[in-house]
Amino acid sequence: MKKIKLVETEKNKYRVVADIETEVDVYVYLNKRLYNAWDEDEALWQLFNAARLPGVFKYVLGMPDIHAGFGLPIGGVMVSKEEGVVSAGAVGMDINCGVRLLSTKIREKNINKSMLTDLITAIEKRVPTGIGKKSRLSRLYKKHFQEIVEGGVSELIRLGYGKKEDLRVIEEGGSISPADLSSVSNKAIERGNQLATLGGGNHFLEIGVVDEILDKKLAEKFGLHKGNLTVMIHTGSRGFGHQICTDYTKVMVNAALHYGITLPSKGLACVPIFSREGQDYLSAMGCAVNFAFANRHLISCEVIQAFEEVFGNSAGELGISIVYDVAHNIAKFEEHFGKKVLVHRKGATRALPPGHPQNPEKFVDTGHPAIVPGSMGTSSYVISATTEISWTFNSVNHGAGRVMSRKAAKQNITRNEMKSLMKGIIINKNLRKLLDEAPIAYKNVDDVVDTLAEIGLTKKVVRIQPLAVIKGED
Repeated sequence: MKKIKLVETEKNKYRVVADIETEVDVYVYLNKRLYNAWDEDEALWQLFNAARLPGVFKYVLGMPDIHAGFGLPIGGVMVSKEEGVVSAGAVGMDINCGVRLLSTKIREKNINKSMLTDLITAIEKRVPTGIGKKSRLSRLYKKHFQEIVEGGVSELIRLGYGKKEDLRVIEEGGSISPADLSSVSNKAIERGNQLATLGGGNHFLEIGVVDEILDKKLAEKFGLHKGNLTVMIHTGSRGFGHQICTDYTKVMVNAALHYGITLPSKGLACVPIFSREGQDYLSAMGCAVNFAFANRHLISCEVIQAFEEVFGNSAGELGISIVYDVAHNIAKFEEHFGKKVLVHRKGATRALPPGHPQNPEKFVDTGHPAIVPGSMGTSSYVISATTEISWTFNSVNHGAGRVMSRKAAKQNITRNEMKSLMKGIIINKNLRKLLDEAPIAYKNVDDVVDTLAEIGLTKKVVRIQPLAVIKGED
């Protein structure tokens, strides 16, 4: 079996070396603690496979939370020249899985566990959780599905969900194009009745508290204050996006041969960007991206109603507002190093630096917030990029990253261990059913976030600690 190794090129950056010819080099960002604990060679081979695809630009990258996935690893960034390829597997099954963070003026010191429990109950009453759960808002699916998946959050605002100002704090203003429902299979459309649902797996809804300010100026700009409650919503395009990825992976496997492309793996099935299949995929992916933005937006509307019910005050009186909403699994045309390219981010988050013209107006001088959730039971971070982030195609890690498979976690982590790890945190499910989401199944989020911060690519803004977590079962 061929060997693969990491060679340090500069602090916290390693070149991946193997005796295989590739189009471009491969690099991974790790700090010393993550490097010393490294056991993810499968993920490195997946990066290498991506670097063998035609028309890949400059280099392929692994973020500090990297772990093996289907095709491109989670935590992978692959960029294609315009004459290069698009790959459904390099975006992933859960298209636009992402995170929305809400801030509030509610002080942690003024609430108790009973109130948190009431909040969890009120939210669960409104937001279905778990695999395959249908929407409570089925009328939106029946009457407005096409408008929503083609137009994104602006269509929901037109229908009375949220405010126009919300669009200023959502990546891409809550929608991308092209997005044409005619590019989507009937089977995917049939799975689309899941708006305002959380899902299972690593998806969650978390009530937390800002427990440490790490950059006072940026925290103030982002509306985050020590001791105030926050809400983090982590979910994506649900069965709709999963089916789109499944459909187009099959299409690309069959079409690759026609275009003379030798696939290093089925998971990286691809076609030329401007082929008919490539354009159809981007249009279908756009629908899933817009679905996911809409999903998180509707969930936040439901969460606000729950807060209003429990506290007996309006959202305005409670100071609830959107900090930012970021996508994780997506492919977008962007300009990097003077060229228009297609950036595939799978388990990676775009983070625009200060002065970047695509920043929302509110964040032009600072760069927009990037949200990095930890594992269930550990801290999360809000960070901001510096101008040095251009070396990663304006990309940062999307979370902590797994170190243990779901199967291994269920086999090796006991309920008592889980109970100890979740001590003091309210959880909505029997812990035995969530062993695969135990904090020790994930990397240390501090190490993951520090990796880019230590070399000046990012700044840590605030740390958030969980108080109560809603999860769905697989």
